[in-house]
Amino acid sequence: MLALLALGISCAGPAAGPDPDYPPVMPGVEFRFPRDHGAHPAYRTEWWYFTGWLQGADGKPLGFQITFFRSRPSADPSNPSAFAPRQILFAHAALSDPVKARLIHDRRIARAGFGLATAAEGDARIRLLDWRLDRRADGIFRAHVPARDFALDLAFAPTQPVMVNGDRGYSRKGPRPEQASYYYSMPQLAVTGTVVKDGKPIAVKGRAWLDREWSSTLLPPNAAGWDWTGINFDDGAALMAFQVRGRDGHPIHAGGTMRRPDGSQIVLAPADVRFVPRRRWRSPQTGAVYPVEADFIVRLPEGVRRVRLKPLFDAQELDGRAGAMPVYWEGLVSTQSGRGYLELTGYAGALRF
Repeated sequence: MLALLALGISCAGPAAGPDPDYPPVMPGVEFRFPRDHGAHPAYRTEWWYFTGWLQGADGKPLGFQITFFRSRPSADPSNPSAFAPRQILFAHAALSDPVKARLIHDRRIARAGFGLATAAEGDARIRLLDWRLDRRADGIFRAHVPARDFALDLAFAPTQPVMVNGDRGYSRKGPRPEQASYYYSMPQLAVTGTVVKDGKPIAVKGRAWLDREWSSTLLPPNAAGWDWTGINFDDGAALMAFQVRGRDGHPIHAGGTMRRPDGSQIVLAPADVRFVPRRRWRSPQTGAVYPVEADFIVRLPEGVRRVRLKPLFDAQELDGRAGAMPVYWEGLVSTQSGRGYLELTGYAGALRF
């Protein structure tokens, strides 16, 4: 969902024309792989969103986020110029260091073409300046991110089948049927590779999560932001849960998917998900107040499960104002017999799309 934040950036710049004829997101579309690991350029926006926990030989945890976005902006389709922004690629990466209580991040952006930026159809093959993401024939994803102040060179090996979210991949984000995305996740990815931190390469391994979404619509007009988590449990289970908040602070929509250790899945309806803040942290940089410790309470057929999320450190806010990005919180969290990421948006002011 973070790609919606990048949409304003990707549409900025050249004069916009009428909105293209974006295809609608509708139920009943069957995913096909590896095709749907690749780009869907007709849709308005799309993202490949990795988060995860790593550790080196010293056993100390590190968190990371790598996200590649694709956007089809409102450019005049009749413009014959090779410089016309028919597709925009944007990427963001961050590294969380709990030992130093520090988050560092970097980004890239370019219009498609000229050998600088491309997102292939048919499988995951993305080039954005010197950053890239590839899915190999053996199913392993590889990300190469030489960022400012750090670098990530990671391989992600699936250990479970794709987890399809919503109604067989049709995932509602609001009360109206068109407020939806096509959405699948790949939890419990086995990660190996190298992190360059403080100028030194570190061999790492860990667990990660991939979220894949593409859509033609934005959130409801009265939405202020959202709260989302992806948790890999130690027993092989996985949870994706989210709520979209209105400007009055109340939930507009919610949902999620619970995968049990045996691989069976439960689709969580709006009434099955509650987000309950437990402790808040005020950012000294922006003044935003985030519920960095919270419960996702999910109702399952066997009973209610309370998943308490606790950050490894509080200062995991990303202040992107200097780079035309929004302000949001995204960071490492632990829970009972699991670990993952929590994303909190719209607390430094309602998001504007």
